[in-house]
Amino acid sequence: MLLGSDNLFKHHLGLIRRKRIGIVTNHSALMSDGRHLVDALAKVADVRITALFGPEHGIRGRAPDRKGIRNQIDDATGIPVYSLFGRTLKPTGRMLKDLDVLLFDIQDVGVRFYTYTTTLALTMEAAAEHGKTYVLLDRPNPIGGRRVEGPMLEPELRSFVGWLRVPVVHGLTIGEIAAMINGEGWLKGTRRAKLHVVQMTGWKRSMFYDDTKLRWINPSPSIRSLATALVYPGTCLIEGTNVSEGRGTAHPFEYIGAPWINSRRLAAYLNALGLPGVRFQSIHFIPRSTRTLTTDSKYEGERCHGIRVVVRDRLRFEPVRTGIAILSALQHLYPEQFVMRTRRLDELVGTSEARRAILKGMDERTLAKGWHDDVEDFRKIREKYLLYR
Repeated sequence: MLLGSDNLFKHHLGLIRRKRIGIVTNHSALMSDGRHLVDALAKVADVRITALFGPEHGIRGRAPDRKGIRNQIDDATGIPVYSLFGRTLKPTGRMLKDLDVLLFDIQDVGVRFYTYTTTLALTMEAAAEHGKTYVLLDRPNPIGGRRVEGPMLEPELRSFVGWLRVPVVHGLTIGEIAAMINGEGWLKGTRRAKLHVVQMTGWKRSMFYDDTKLRWINPSPSIRSLATALVYPGTCLIEGTNVSEGRGTAHPFEYIGAPWINSRRLAAYLNALGLPGVRFQSIHFIPRSTRTLTTDSKYEGERCHGIRVVVRDRLRFEPVRTGIAILSALQHLYPEQFVMRTRRLDELVGTSEARRAILKGMDERTLAKGWHDDVEDFRKIREKYLLYR
């Protein structure tokens, strides 16, 4: 299997030869042979790297979740690094004036609220506004290219954690998302970027990340394994509540809990629902903040009781439905202690309807039926942009 970056060197260096390029990237831009894209391009004689642009977590992927990052000089290369997570989210004309091509290479996780797709859209928009060519080096969707699940984003809930009108799980590669953004006219003023997607070779929609035989690289500090990436589309919704989503533990997003939860009761309640492809284990944990992972662990230093979400059959597992079921269970079992933080939760889910339905006691199966038609409509649209089968 070859990544987009591998194929850039094999077949498409003409896109960047004798050009000044800026690279939107981070630590995840490793080629199949283990070289980092920036290091490899720095050795190409007629390619000049004039700037690097870092998303959330920074160019080296070490900044904690949600922590703003400043502009700097990259220690390894001496190249200026512009932060796209902090005061500036979109490259300015000044940042782009000394380059001809904006090159994007970042590992995504296939979920709407993962902020790298927002950075993709905003950098494409900046390139279109300033007449720069945009080259995207495609990478696998680690949770596969077939599952599409969850509500569509309502326009009034657009935010940095939800920029594109797609379901929570969209089943697209980052290159296919770029093609959709361009093709559907989602850039400001319905502009079109001068987009070139350098495709992978050998990736199929049926593949999960471990099927690729590529080495796992944490896309961000808290996504440390494929097991975490599989549950993340559902358990990240816990961020919008007063329950810990496991940040500050060895298994963020797999661990869910709070000091006031009865772990056995919660696990038994969820297991009795018979959700497809998943089981819930009773656990206890103590969150700890760390400088490189998270600086705002809920219930830091307190003993929490809760569940570990364990995927038993990833082909049947429905992560968003499972996340909604966990929210519903917490509301049902702990109505006095459990708090859903309105704006944050609505931005993550993409709609306020789910939160209101949970408060009324509606179950996750009924809620999932409510987004079925939108998902089917989205599938028809995305068919135009699929690069792989």
